[in-house]
Amino acid sequence: MKIYNTLTRKKEELVPIKQGEISMYSCGPTVYNFFHVGNARPFILFDILRRYLEYRGFSVKFVQNFTDIDDKVIRRANEEHTTYDKIAERYIQEYFTDAKGLGIREATIHPKATDNIDAIIDTVRTLEQKGYAYSVGGDVYYRTRKFDSYGKLSHQPIEDLESGARIDVNDQKEDPLDFALWKSAKPGEPSWESPWGQGRPGWHIECSAMANRFLGETIDIHSGGVDLCFPHHENEIAQSEAVTGKPFAHYWMHNAFLTIDNQKMSKSLGNFFMVRDAAKIYGYQPIRFFMLSAHYRSPLNYSAESLEQSKAALSRLHTAFQNLEFLQEHSQTNEMSEKERVLCDALPKYRDRFCEAMDDDLNTADAISVIFELVRDFNSEFVGKTASKKAIDSSLQLLYELCNVLGLSPVKEEQSLDSEIETLIEARSEARKAKNFKEADRIRDELKSKGIILEDTPQGIKWSYIK
Repeated sequence: MKIYNTLTRKKEELVPIKQGEISMYSCGPTVYNFFHVGNARPFILFDILRRYLEYRGFSVKFVQNFTDIDDKVIRRANEEHTTYDKIAERYIQEYFTDAKGLGIREATIHPKATDNIDAIIDTVRTLEQKGYAYSVGGDVYYRTRKFDSYGKLSHQPIEDLESGARIDVNDQKEDPLDFALWKSAKPGEPSWESPWGQGRPGWHIECSAMANRFLGETIDIHSGGVDLCFPHHENEIAQSEAVTGKPFAHYWMHNAFLTIDNQKMSKSLGNFFMVRDAAKIYGYQPIRFFMLSAHYRSPLNYSAESLEQSKAALSRLHTAFQNLEFLQEHSQTNEMSEKERVLCDALPKYRDRFCEAMDDDLNTADAISVIFELVRDFNSEFVGKTASKKAIDSSLQLLYELCNVLGLSPVKEEQSLDSEIETLIEARSEARKAKNFKEADRIRDELKSKGIILEDTPQGIKWSYIK
């Protein structure tokens, strides 16, 4: 597998530190609100990377943090007259609700900053002892210029980074580009005891400390949105490598922005949509499908039209599953026809092409195309025909396999029937058996009014939702 490494600006063969194992760290949310659709892109994409690596036989240890102490968390707590930890815990649970809806698996470890204060303090203390950090009035800052290779990830001279950085006006700093490792306590804010007095960690230091604690001094893959490349990831490298003297991560992966009206989607610009709200309109799975429709390093423009297109594409996929499962249930033979045998013999080629796309820097767009070619060929061979159980089983198995790698569910989110609908379908079936066609037609019309259409086939009654 080759992946584009932001650090070297080229595609590189993925060679793990330990054979058969991958250590992976991905920056998680700051938990003061629901996450928006732009945030969802890296969460979904790097969940797929993890799934694919496991599919190819790697054992993946995946760490994704929660930033649960931050100016935004504190501000939200003050607005709601509650404590920072209650705000954080609420939105951690809300994250898991939306993540589950989007098909995002839980990380191996989801560490919280506040559960790792000791590790953070130890990291800051080591930086101070090595001369990379200095304390002023209870604050501790990193000496950016002391780290000779600062800027190697964003590929900019330090002078350019200085002019483009978000630098707080602070006369205590030795240099405007220095950044906070530890912040002294302000009145009314949560704080922890440290060698520099009561305070709390800066944003960048938590990821360095937790990556080191849970994954070791050097990790295989570090990932996140392109907006984190500078200063967050640049600062992580400076902190971590100053402490250990070793490379922090061998591969850096960054997804491009999600845009709306060709502008970056962000809370600061006010042009964002919460995943929770979008899911109420389109469902969670169409949002996930939408994120896979373009290469992760290409900008992706969010619109109602694009979500509707994703929903329609998923509907075709779900219909293919439904058709195959229905034929599987009612198949009367195990003997394959010659055409079925040719299709089944060709199934490994679809898998190979799927893997070829994914091996090429996680090209999910091309991988999806392979799946839909498979669906097209299934429809051509099986739909409306008598098919052997063996051929259908082989086809379904591959479709399940490839969709699972992408985290795409074979069932519509609203696909399950409630007991009333099931009773009506059964009643109509009994009415037809009794040749009471007037009653059967009445029940059919009632089901249609509830959004269910029925199809009488040689194999039995088949139902589906009205599209």
